[in-house]
Amino acid sequence: MGTTTFTGAVRSESTFKTVSKDGTSGAITEVATIGDGPVSLADSNVTLTNATHSGRILLVPDGGQDNTYTLPAPIAGSVFRFVYAGGAADATDAIIVTPGNTNFYIGGVTFLDSDNEISSVFSDGNSNSSIQLNVPAGFDVTIVGLNTTNYQIFGTVTSATAPAFADQ
Repeated sequence: MGTTTFTGAVRSESTFKTVSKDGTSGAITEVATIGDGPVSLADSNVTLTNATHSGRILLVPDGGQDNTYTLPAPIAGSVFRFVYAGGAADATDAIIVTPGNTNFYIGGVTFLDSDNEISSVFSDGNSNSSIQLNVPAGFDVTIVGLNTTNYQIFGTVTSATAPAFADQ
């Protein structure tokens, strides 16, 4: 099927799904669901999927322990937006990791230090596959699949302790 152009509004009573198709096998992979409500993540370690989580706001709770959120293998165009949903500064950390060190972050986040300083924290761009959001008071972090290897990361983190990129 070729490109389709619409001159009027395109409507769906549910959601839109973006997909990618493997040129060899014809396999369809869901990249994102657009138009669905936010997902409240559990207060536990969570493995994310494109079908359920990409294209939606991911509400991260005030954790009872450090929670690790594992991204799926990168697909160009997948988008994961993590927003802190706690009602007070968290005493635990949110850790967002890729499937492994061969899938890494490019970019960084703006650190809004609750002691009134602003700085930037960057990944090394070649192996950092984990970001730890330390005892956050708030954050809004977006992670975008650039290709089948890398994720672009950007956003803001508010805390008394700087976020940290690392290898897994």
